[in-house]
Amino acid sequence: MAKEFAKAFYNSIAWKKCKGSYIKSVHRLCERCGKPGYIVHHKEILTPQNINDPNVTLNWEKLEYLCQECHNKEHIGNEKEITREGFSFNEAGELVDSPPIK
Repeated sequence: MAKEFAKAFYNSIAWKKCKGSYIKSVHRLCERCGKPGYIVHHKEILTPQNINDPNVTLNWEKLEYLCQECHNKEHIGNEKEITREGFSFNEAGELVDSPPIK
């Protein structure tokens, strides 16, 4: 689930337009493995301090389109995954059931 401070941003027209055009620009493919993409990932963690900074939130140089598997790998800590097995984050940042990664 998107953090409270980020909900308005993720529902904004600016983000939806940016996300849609970015996905098209990378041909809807994961930028790491080439599989069909799933989520536009912010390379810089969004915080209450930078959520309203378009140089961070809407800057294509700070975005990456990833498949579910690559996005999950991005959020694995040194010791354990950020989510429990069988769950992942959807495009809105919500925790949802996910199919097993093959």
